[in-house]
Amino acid sequence: MQENQQLIRNFYTAFQQRDHEGMITCYHPEVHFSDPAFGDLHGKRAMAMWHMLCERGKDLQVSFRDVVATQSSGQAHWEAVYTFSTGHKVHNKIDANFAFQDGLIVRHADQFDLWRWTRMALGIPGVLAGWTPMLQKKVRETAVSGLDKFIANHPEYQ
Repeated sequence: MQENQQLIRNFYTAFQQRDHEGMITCYHPEVHFSDPAFGDLHGKRAMAMWHMLCERGKDLQVSFRDVVATQSSGQAHWEAVYTFSTGHKVHNKIDANFAFQDGLIVRHADQFDLWRWTRMALGIPGVLAGWTPMLQKKVRETAVSGLDKFIANHPEYQ
């Protein structure tokens, strides 16, 4: 469906401009987001994550393609290139799936290779141990902890 394709395009165009408010307007208030780094986020926590990523992504470059959608679901491929906090350059390749409700995104699931990401973001430790459940758990804990700190400083997400 054309409206839902445009909704996905609007979401990623706003991301390209680091416009978290524009991204959030595409989300249903009860949105459920998931990815390998943050796990499952609901509602305002998902919205806060995009705000945090837009704010912190000083050299963030986002591209997207292959946007398709029906009345109930959609998908897209997107890529993010940025410098991670370790100083390492990351080029993450993500496949996204969407579900829609009331003309908004109610479900957004991103899939990417977490081991590939750890190799880029963490360097040697990621190469050596990025495939292990222990390091992947640490990545998730660090991501969620960073989000919790961000939300603590942004009462609109509490």
